[in-house]
Amino acid sequence: MNALLPLRCLCCDTRVGSEDGLCPVCWHGMPFIEKPVCYRLGTPFSFDLGEQAWSPRAIASPPDFERLRSVAFYEGSAQNLILAFKFAGRRELARPMGRWMNGAGREFLRTDSVIVPVPLHWSRLLSRRFNQSAALAQVIAKECGGDYEPDLLRRSKRTRRQVGLSAKERHKNVRSAFTFDKNRAGQFNGRHVVLIDDVITTGSTIAACTKTLLAAGASSVDVLTFALADPSRNNGDGMVVP
Repeated sequence: MNALLPLRCLCCDTRVGSEDGLCPVCWHGMPFIEKPVCYRLGTPFSFDLGEQAWSPRAIASPPDFERLRSVAFYEGSAQNLILAFKFAGRRELARPMGRWMNGAGREFLRTDSVIVPVPLHWSRLLSRRFNQSAALAQVIAKECGGDYEPDLLRRSKRTRRQVGLSAKERHKNVRSAFTFDKNRAGQFNGRHVVLIDDVITTGSTIAACTKTLLAAGASSVDVLTFALADPSRNNGDGMVVP
């Protein structure tokens, strides 16, 4: 039956010519992040400084993770997709969004990688009915051949919603919020982990998860998100990765 229906834009429902596609207007409104980028934070440079060049932010405050890569900035069509996926029940968006993320993270996604989503607290999972980061991680693991492990990292403390909090409040909010399954901690030992989330803003959640994964024995952690809040457009309260 679905094969007989016209193909629609993922964002605006306009007819398109291919499955999992965007119409020309929404494609133009997708703020893709393209190389050259900072080797550590994945933020774009205005000109090429070399394959492993670090941005001033990364030099001043290196993150615990190795690399961060994102598909697009959190605005325009990218923001519309995330909001529809996360809050409007558009779970079918996991497949195209996950495939885009697989392309953005191809430099560190490997068949021996452990693909770990940022977890939700059980009470929030119950109310939302699905973890959007886990849905994306499952697609990415299938695309790259890595090991999908949705239960190794856990959110042990229910935190306030991060929306509307300052960078300092976000860091305090997620402090000690994550733990790992000690009965299965050996699965992290010496392994490369790719941490998956839908969007990164201040980086507080990602930083807390990374510390927990390294403490559990991961050899390294790379981070892959669909969207990245642009620090230059957030009045100084954009991404701050400790």
